[in-house]
Amino acid sequence: MAQVKLYGRRDVWAERRREVSDLVHSCLVEAWGLPEDKRFHRFLLLDADDLICPQRGDGYLIIEVLCFTGRSDEAKRALIRTLYDRLPYPAEDVEITIVEMPKVNWGIRGVPADELALTYKVDV
Repeated sequence: MAQVKLYGRRDVWAERRREVSDLVHSCLVEAWGLPEDKRFHRFLLLDADDLICPQRGDGYLIIEVLCFTGRSDEAKRALIRTLYDRLPYPAEDVEITIVEMPKVNWGIRGVPADELALTYKVDV
């Protein structure tokens, strides 16, 4: 399981949501083996005055991946490298964070996630 939150300026990213979502999802499928149909992306787009980061350009984008614990450090590095390799945006303007949580901390389809039978591996 992975959920993605993307933070950026509304005036820059609003019209590019599908493009970014497709790109991020393809990287998750390639690097982590997520199923094609497991896409959970939220765009948290802000007014220019609400995203203060003078060291970054207007296209500053934060990609936060929330996921179950269990993936190896190499799998996390592979995702980060794949994202940076494919993003058609300046690497200086994109930050990626991976936030892991035990399955028991997630509730999905009415049960704690540690009770779910997944169709894909998490421990890669």
